[in-house]
Amino acid sequence: MPYRFTQGGGTDGGEPFAGVIFDTAGNLYGTTYGGGSGFGGTVYQLTLSDSGWTENILDNFVYGGTGPDFPVGGLIFDGSGNLYGATPYGGTYRTGVVYELTPSGNGWTESNLYSFPNGGAGPYCSLTMDPAGNLYGTTYADGIVNNGGCPFGCGTVFKLAPTGGIWTETDLYDFTGINGDGTRPISNVVFDSSGNLYGTTTFGGSRNGGVVWEITP
Repeated sequence: MPYRFTQGGGTDGGEPFAGVIFDTAGNLYGTTYGGGSGFGGTVYQLTLSDSGWTENILDNFVYGGTGPDFPVGGLIFDGSGNLYGATPYGGTYRTGVVYELTPSGNGWTESNLYSFPNGGAGPYCSLTMDPAGNLYGTTYADGIVNNGGCPFGCGTVFKLAPTGGIWTETDLYDFTGINGDGTRPISNVVFDSSGNLYGTTTFGGSRNGGVVWEITP
C-alpha cells in the first residue's frame, strides 16, 4: 500500500517534488514543498509495517520565516545519521538556506548552516557531500549578471566547507549565459573519480535549451 499525501498540502505535507532516500533500517526520507503545520513544507519519514507505510513528520518548515522554506530538493545523510538539505526560500534574506537535521532523544533538531546572500536565489537541488564532509550544490540565480537574460545572476555551483563550526561558502563556478554557457541550474551535482563535477542547467547553450556541464578543479 503506497503512502498518499493530502491534496492541497495538509499537516502531513504535500507536493513532494524530490525523490526519497533509505536509511539502513529500510525507512524512507523525503521533503514536501507544501503543507505541514507551518505551511512551508516538511521533512518526513515513512516506516513500513504489515499495514503499510506510516508517516512521521521530522520537521515542519515555517512559511515566511528565516528558517528553511518550500523545499524542492531532497535529502542526504552523513556518516553520523544527520540529514542535510537546501531550500530556495527562507534564510536571513529569504533567498535560500542550507540546513541540517540532527536526531535527538526528543526528535530532530533543525540548524541553519548557511543563508544565501540578498539579491540572489537559492538552491532547488539536493546536496552532494564529499568524503571530507563538504557540501556541494547549485543556485538558480546569483553569480554573474547577464542583463539580457539573468538580471539577478545566471546561477552558480557552490561549495560549503565547515571550518571551526562555521560553514563558509565558495562559488566554484558562475554561469554567464554567454558564448554557449548555461544558465539557471536546478540540478544536483555529481563527482567522478578524478574530482570533476557534473550537472545540468535549465537554459543556455547554443540553442538555449540547457546544457550538461563539467567543471574541473
